[in-house]
Amino acid sequence: MAPSRLGAGKRMLTYLARRVVTAALTLLASTFGVAMLVHVVPGDPVMMMMAQNSAATPEQIANMRHQLGLDLPLWQQYLHWLRHVLSGDLGTSHRTGETVVHAIAGRLPVSLELLVIAQLGGLLIGVPLAMLCAVRPDSAVDRVVSGVAFGMLSMPPFLLAIVLIFIFALRLGILPATAYVPLAQDVLGNLRSMALPGATLALLEWPTILRVLRSDLISTLQEDYIAMARAKGLTARRILFVHALTPSSLPLVTVVGLNIGRLIGGAVITESIFALPGIGRLLVESIYTRDFIVLQGCVLFVAVAFVVVNFLVDLLYAALDPRIRHGRA
Repeated sequence: MAPSRLGAGKRMLTYLARRVVTAALTLLASTFGVAMLVHVVPGDPVMMMMAQNSAATPEQIANMRHQLGLDLPLWQQYLHWLRHVLSGDLGTSHRTGETVVHAIAGRLPVSLELLVIAQLGGLLIGVPLAMLCAVRPDSAVDRVVSGVAFGMLSMPPFLLAIVLIFIFALRLGILPATAYVPLAQDVLGNLRSMALPGATLALLEWPTILRVLRSDLISTLQEDYIAMARAKGLTARRILFVHALTPSSLPLVTVVGLNIGRLIGGAVITESIFALPGIGRLLVESIYTRDFIVLQGCVLFVAVAFVVVNFLVDLLYAALDPRIRHGRA
């Protein structure tokens, strides 16, 4: 027993070590790409940042270039930038004078709230419908729901947002299209202001959840141990919820993890349309105003969040799937 446990522990540590190395290399590549972002955009970033100051002297321009490390070779620019990032200094906006860390921290709660609403809404819609379709595959209900899901997958986010605004804000007048209300100020007002953007993302999330879970549930319900559970007289509800849903939920963990990483900064269109003061809107504003320091900080935050979330999903996968823990997957 002890050697078996020891071997399983070693395999688990090997799995974790591989994931840590992969995540570290991905983060390193991401940070290099973000650091080189100023060289990808057209024009001289320093001249663009100093454009509002028509009286800027050549000495001031050279001083800013030196502060940003843009007068160094590329590899030294990366090390200069990375050293500041590791010390918690993402720079300061030349437009507002606000530090990038403070700007992101102030807008992060809005994006996180939108993420939670979107994920919960997508799961509340997608999981029950997937179970309904898996129990009766190829039925009329399955065809209708699958058809609607395919249609929603092809729906652009901006179009769905406009449709929801037209129906619920303009026609019915029951929900506001903009005017974000902070959660600490008014809970009910906050939920009303987040209803339409949250619904927009939730309606775009549930089709993927449905397709993944439906396919895996149909396959699981055809396994031999499900037939044995039926032969033992277990109820259909118990078989579905206990014996089929749990193993079929593993691929869903990956999908949710990818969605969370994407939504942390990927709800750019939704936040812009509904005027939500989140990270996505901050990223768009930094592009429009040529605020490259803020742009770098936002892209870096999204990249790191995406890598970290997927790393945590890998750990959760190992905790849920015994095959991974014992090195047989």
